[in-house]
Amino acid sequence: MKIKESFAKKNRCYTNGTRITVKGLMLHSVGCPQPDAAVFVKNWDSAAAGVCVHAVLGEDGMVYQLLPWNVKAWHCGSGSRGSGNNTYIGVEMTEPATIKYTGGASFTDKNPEETKRFVQATYKHAVDLFAHLCKLHNLNPLADGVIISHSEGHKRGIASNHGDVEHIWSRYGLSMGQFRKDVKAAMDGTDGVSGAGGTNIPPQAENAGNGANMKPYTVRITASVLNVRKGPGIGYKVTTQVKRGEVYTIVAEEMNGTTKWGKLKSGAGYISLAYTQKC
Repeated sequence: MKIKESFAKKNRCYTNGTRITVKGLMLHSVGCPQPDAAVFVKNWDSAAAGVCVHAVLGEDGMVYQLLPWNVKAWHCGSGSRGSGNNTYIGVEMTEPATIKYTGGASFTDKNPEETKRFVQATYKHAVDLFAHLCKLHNLNPLADGVIISHSEGHKRGIASNHGDVEHIWSRYGLSMGQFRKDVKAAMDGTDGVSGAGGTNIPPQAENAGNGANMKPYTVRITASVLNVRKGPGIGYKVTTQVKRGEVYTIVAEEMNGTTKWGKLKSGAGYISLAYTQKC
């Protein structure tokens, strides 16, 4: 994840320069099959643009920052309790060219595997960015209302009626609840952090829950440092840590939310399999 300053200096949000006190982060999805984040940077750098976000990101990990983080953006509209524009940083994720909207938040998928890969990549980069922004603004990602989607903003009465980001995430077992946990893990830097400083998205649930009936297999750790926990979840006590490149045998699998955990043959505990590769 890299941040490139590309301020939309012609946009009225930038020229108005209205300052906000950042109290939270709102995640959006662009709502059209356009994977190139630079397209939105160009479109929103206009005095005629009726919207603007603080940043937009794509599958390649490049984050284009369109506004200073403490300048008011027009990214979520308003609801019965006002507007999240006054206190939230707004971030857009691009969407793959493989989908076609059929009305509202409904769409057809021309290449499910490619769509899945794209969505997982943008999820990963969004985790990295939100971890960075939480550190920058001293925000607790697990606190109520700190990190929300556009649709959650609508439910809270501070945003217009949109279905993102859950409308596309739900097809792949991703959720805002897990996203907030992954942001916290990325901030802690232990459950796990990749060699480049990023996080990995939760794996899918295939072969999960096999327990003692599954055939043992070996994995190589891809995180620089990864916690081993007493049970399958970040709520369990840390027993030890393992490091990148080390190889371990997994004898059982458990699902916690959308994250798959593997039990170590040594008996030390469980590791998140999101930060491993099968040998």
